[in-house]
Amino acid sequence: MKKLLITGLLIIALILTSCSNQNAKTNPLPDNAGTENTNIQEPTDKDSSDKSAAPSGEEFTIGILPAESAIPIILAKEKGFFDEAGVKVKIQSFSSPNDRNVAVQAKELDAAIADVMTVASFMQNGIEMVITSDISEDFKILSSPASGITEMSGLAGKKVSLVRNFILEYIMDQFAAKYGFTYEIVEIPSFSGRAEALLSNQIDGVVYTEPQAGMLVKQGAHLIGSSKEAGIKGGTLLFTKEMIQNKPNDIAAFYKAYNKAIDYMNATEASEYSSILTEYQFPEAITAYLSGIKGDFQFADKISKDQFDNIIAWTLENGLISKAFTYEELTDFSFINK
Repeated sequence: MKKLLITGLLIIALILTSCSNQNAKTNPLPDNAGTENTNIQEPTDKDSSDKSAAPSGEEFTIGILPAESAIPIILAKEKGFFDEAGVKVKIQSFSSPNDRNVAVQAKELDAAIADVMTVASFMQNGIEMVITSDISEDFKILSSPASGITEMSGLAGKKVSLVRNFILEYIMDQFAAKYGFTYEIVEIPSFSGRAEALLSNQIDGVVYTEPQAGMLVKQGAHLIGSSKEAGIKGGTLLFTKEMIQNKPNDIAAFYKAYNKAIDYMNATEASEYSSILTEYQFPEAITAYLSGIKGDFQFADKISKDQFDNIIAWTLENGLISKAFTYEELTDFSFINK
């Protein structure tokens, strides 16, 4: 079985941000009511709003992390694509998923980059957010420089650092199930802390997103797995149900600008815009990572029902939710119709 090693700082973070119960995995959300939310309604009139109507003109806030998934949003903001679409967007950067969740719970965000299990946990705790698209993502499984591990099976029984109850753990569990092994979780809250532990060989493996994963490989870590190559996709963009019901044209305009940013990325050398990204906590190595990506960046798209159902089943099995939420309850992809 996986074991959990938690630092003192993490214990404090979990007290503030998680819903826990004895002998169960830690829920990253507080148990506001102690029971599941039974008054959840499906998003209504999904396809009936006039997506060509003007946005409200009122600013809304989206929470991001310094990962590949945030790049189109940042460029849409900094290159004026949001302004051209008539939508006002404020970007708030976070260094960890737990910090983002605290902001969601405090109702400081109208939208966020997250994952399927997070939106299910939000709904479980009465925080009504809905998946409106996938994101561009690639999570890498890395082993430490001195571990000698160059294949996924080499992590059997080893110490792997990740953030529990989020997409990182789901991805690692999928690889572990495929290759038939168990592993020990070492939870280190910060990006930099996990990187330092890996490079100093205090842990055997780690799950990291790009571009940070590529940087660690250049410093000696071994790349042994990729979520993109494995066909695992669970990252999402979420909007509050209030936004969906009251400001649907703002969301439609958001995606128009988002996809224009994708077009810009596909037509522009990364060196021409990478300096913008460093202002949002991205490392300077982002240029090399983006330049090395094969193929085009993709427009916002749907999460498949099969992938969604698999993640919900995992989330339920791990005790993070008590109800198997349906695809129809948690998704609304009407805003990304091109």
